[in-house]
Amino acid sequence: MSAPDSHASEISQLIECGHDFHRRGWSLGTSSNYSVVVSRDPLTLRMTGSGFDKGRLTPEQFLLVDANAAAIGETALKPSAEALLHTALAKHGAGAVLHTHSVAATVLSEHFLKDGALRITGYEMLKGLSGITTHEAGAVIEIYPNTQDIARLATFVESRLQDSSNPLRHGFLMAGHGLYTWGADIAAARRQIEVLEFLFEVVTQKRLLTGAF
Repeated sequence: MSAPDSHASEISQLIECGHDFHRRGWSLGTSSNYSVVVSRDPLTLRMTGSGFDKGRLTPEQFLLVDANAAAIGETALKPSAEALLHTALAKHGAGAVLHTHSVAATVLSEHFLKDGALRITGYEMLKGLSGITTHEAGAVIEIYPNTQDIARLATFVESRLQDSSNPLRHGFLMAGHGLYTWGADIAAARRQIEVLEFLFEVVTQKRLLTGAF
């Protein structure tokens, strides 16, 4: 099914994300999935269909999904198995959600799973994350076990987003899998991807140099 003209700009931006992330080694092969909210009432997302090479995306490879991550309209495309994570984040304010599978995110998420989170402090690049204004602050990127029960994980992510004392911020890692992050729009989500992936590479390189692994 061809994408409606009304979503052409958003689709073009997500295609560019795919090309860029593929070039950087963050979205190789058919890994990763991207989405953007195109309606709040009813909640509707335009997202990448399952099984497509993110470095060669075309407008015909995007579909619409509803708040339950079900495909809208007649289409041969299938939503990603992880589409419920996108809708969970969108229900709590995300305007766009990006998921990548970089080597650094994969390695660090496995290594720090026992700690439940990856803590990063002291880097200037942290100021590129939403709400952080000084390198003296830190980011805590929670890590969850990889699972086939995406519905259960989506429910847990929603509970973390609603935690008034310590809400989930910036992104989360799935162990041995990759990074999920989001923003008010595609540009904001892309900025967070770039900042976090940079920081993951820094942490990996530093630990290799110091023999910490």
